[in-house]
Amino acid sequence: MFDYNERPDLAPFACTSAASKGRKYPEESSDPRPMFERDRDRVIHCAAFRRLEYKTQVFLNHEGDYYRTRLTHSLEVAQIGKAVALRLRLNSDLTEALALAHDLGHTPFGHTGEEVLNQLMQGYGGFEHNYQSFRVVNELEERYAEFDGLNLSWEVREGILKHSSPHDVPTRILDEFLPGVVPSIEGQLINYADEIAYNNHDIDDGIKSGYLTLDQLKEVELWQRMVSRVRERYPAIDDKRLVARTVSALIGMQITDICETTRANIQQYGINSLDDLRRVNRVLVHFSPQVEQENMALKKFLKEKLYRHHKVDKMRVKAEHVLSKLFETYLKRPNLLPPKYHRRIEQNGVERTVADYLAGMTDRYALDDYKTLFETFERV
Repeated sequence: MFDYNERPDLAPFACTSAASKGRKYPEESSDPRPMFERDRDRVIHCAAFRRLEYKTQVFLNHEGDYYRTRLTHSLEVAQIGKAVALRLRLNSDLTEALALAHDLGHTPFGHTGEEVLNQLMQGYGGFEHNYQSFRVVNELEERYAEFDGLNLSWEVREGILKHSSPHDVPTRILDEFLPGVVPSIEGQLINYADEIAYNNHDIDDGIKSGYLTLDQLKEVELWQRMVSRVRERYPAIDDKRLVARTVSALIGMQITDICETTRANIQQYGINSLDDLRRVNRVLVHFSPQVEQENMALKKFLKEKLYRHHKVDKMRVKAEHVLSKLFETYLKRPNLLPPKYHRRIEQNGVERTVADYLAGMTDRYALDDYKTLFETFERV
């Protein structure tokens, strides 16, 4: 293994390529990049990553070009994660690889798509997008002659399986990835980088859409505290720039809080190595109690005012109808699936194969496929 370029300033509790548990399929390579850097690049170049451009967060893809997609969200998670990793001397390559891969298995139509597929797959193993992301990198991607999947390192695959947030709770951890044991600090970090990204940028998208207003946000203490700081520095700032600077200030404050809290936890529990982390088996990366409480209030506000806004609910109804109808049709008529999926039915069963096909769709592709199947005069 050639790991000439591993950063020399990594903390003793950071993951390193030299100490990695390796890949599922051994590879002979003279590539001088560290293992986790290669993992990150494999994720960037895979088909599932490109499809994130047309998979949504809150707003369906056709609602407008401004709104966040799974791709821009993943890039924002990577930026936040890397900022924390560099401050804590963690492995930023591993952090980026996890950030860019964490949503590879996500369905079209945001969390609504995942909920619908999970309901449709009851009795067939269910559907959970973290495990689907794992399946994408472990077997579903088709890029290499020697193996299926991307053959990523053990540490990246562990982090994908154990990714957890209010929207994402792991439902199954394979025995080889230590069920019940916390992931690396880099893996823990992605959970909060994900949350920081979607909370703050959902505010931005919500205001842009008109579904949220600055007057409504006055009831959110955390937001108002950041607004006051921005107005104090820029008294004449207009509302558009105020939102941008407040979102930036809020992200910066939460990054600082995560770093300070994590450093204190590392010191308190005497973490000097990965073995110490596994032995102590505690989540070390989280907000301070005050910021956690304020962040919970922000999430409650977003759930009530944005995620359950009547227009968002209308989009949700569309997504439920489209995915349910496609699932029902392909289950009854699997011969309609593209040929490569026919080969997977024997191995994975028709239900899982249909779920894989639908989960890989973008919003746009799912809507087009629906029109192709059910609108009489649409060309096949």
